[in-house]
Amino acid sequence: MVFDIVTAIIAYLIGSINFSVIISKKMAGFDVREKGSGNAGTTNMLRSVGKKGAAITLICDILKGVVAILIAMLIGWTFKVENQSLLVQIAGIAVVIGHTFPIFFGFKGGKGVATSLGILIMTNWQIGLICLVFGVVLIALTRMVSLGSCTAAVLFPVLTLFISENYIVSQGSGYFVYSVILAIIVLFNHRSNIKRILSGTENKISFKK
Repeated sequence: MVFDIVTAIIAYLIGSINFSVIISKKMAGFDVREKGSGNAGTTNMLRSVGKKGAAITLICDILKGVVAILIAMLIGWTFKVENQSLLVQIAGIAVVIGHTFPIFFGFKGGKGVATSLGILIMTNWQIGLICLVFGVVLIALTRMVSLGSCTAAVLFPVLTLFISENYIVSQGSGYFVYSVILAIIVLFNHRSNIKRILSGTENKISFKK
């Protein structure tokens, strides 16, 4: 229990480091949450700050998920924790919650997609790659980042039912519940986007800029 709590706290604090806010202030002199959609994420960085800022944000947010899972594994190995899969799941959920509600930035963060991608790749590279490709293709076809992100989030739990190999630690029955929780967090964070998608008013990105 102690290691579970420590893992959750560390992962949450890692998630709370909001790179889009830090980078936008450094590169453009403003808080990205004050521009565009008001979201502290890669897409709004692209629209408000530019490609370079968006690329750096994307990489850093993905790495947050990667680092959180690695720390969970390190704690598990170092202290010989019996249920290491639970540590991984706790870290994954906590880092996304931290990204969404960052304690260092007034609890107003991003939607957790890039950080979730880092988690997926670390949890199971095969599932992570499938979700990434599926999401990117859908974004390319529809030009809606939110649609690709939400669909990939839903795909994650489905894939855990059919893929039983390539997990970072023994899969266990808890991974499906873990994947559903992560999907729900991402979908909840995209609730306004989902409404716009259904009404046909969702913003689209341009590949020409």
